[in-house]
Amino acid sequence: MTIRTVDHVNIATQDLTATRDFFVDVLGMAEGPRPPFDFRGYWLYADGRPIVHVQEAPAPVGPSTKSALNHVAFEIADYDAMIDRLETAGLTYVAKAVPGSDARQIFLFDPNGVRVELNYRP
Repeated sequence: MTIRTVDHVNIATQDLTATRDFFVDVLGMAEGPRPPFDFRGYWLYADGRPIVHVQEAPAPVGPSTKSALNHVAFEIADYDAMIDRLETAGLTYVAKAVPGSDARQIFLFDPNGVRVELNYRP
């Protein structure tokens, strides 16, 4: 038996609304069905799959850059449209080209300090 793919990323936060708004309004995911767990949260979907789970944290959590898990990366379909969304939202980001490739990357942080990488491959 082998691992097939990454199923989802879970983000613990004290600000569910800001986290949901970042992934839905800025990055373009959709809020979708979530089981009736005994804690508050959201499941956020991309291409019909719940790839980001957000749950309420009982205590403050630190940024991802202070842990062994450095960042989470997503593939995007339209680089220029994503840059426009980030600009419209007034977010700070760093755009880079991947050496030896025509791929491009965008790096930014979610409201909880989780580093997010967005990859575009034409």
